[in-house]
Amino acid sequence: MIQVANLQSQVAELQRAITENGQEIKRLSESVGEQNATVKKVLQDQKLQDEALAATLKELSERVADVSTAAAVPRTVSAPADPGMPPTDPAAAPVGGAPPAKDLFSQAYADCSRGNYDLGIQGFREFLRVYPNTDRSDNAQYWIGECLFGKQSYPEAIEAWDQLVRDFPSTDKLPDAHVKKALAFEKLGRKKEALILYRYVVERFPNSEAAKVARPKVNPQ
Repeated sequence: MIQVANLQSQVAELQRAITENGQEIKRLSESVGEQNATVKKVLQDQKLQDEALAATLKELSERVADVSTAAAVPRTVSAPADPGMPPTDPAAAPVGGAPPAKDLFSQAYADCSRGNYDLGIQGFREFLRVYPNTDRSDNAQYWIGECLFGKQSYPEAIEAWDQLVRDFPSTDKLPDAHVKKALAFEKLGRKKEALILYRYVVERFPNSEAAKVARPKVNPQ
């Protein structure tokens, strides 16, 4: 009887150990699952950042010629007329003592790209005041929003891009403006509004660089 009792006690101990081991294994499995989810989210966030940087790099590459011109031309010195604008276009002709359109735009863009956002905003607004109807006017309004976004003035950036849509409804900057507006909404914690804009960009401009940024937001892996 004593041996039976000892065996029963040992069996009970083993069963208790098995139960505790099972609970520990379950806890470890849950912990590993949480870590995997965290790693997956970090990788996804990194992918989105890389795509956003790629879109920004493309935009900066398109303006590199302007930046080079701005570095060589002082703010108050006139330069030859912008070759990207028809010489007979009265909207691109210098007004009064204002610099040519290209010089004024290039200086504002250079300020913005260097992080001098207030100067950039001032320059782009001056450009729009002097040259409200040129081929670069819609870009100037778009970059006002970019400068405000860089300053983390997200509501003002959203308003700047809304004004772009109102004043220049046929601009080719619409996809970029919508996706950057969505990013601003995200910064403000307004994720539902951001998602609506991401979906709009994917559906309306599926082949744009902006859609490459918006698509993972709509369909996260």
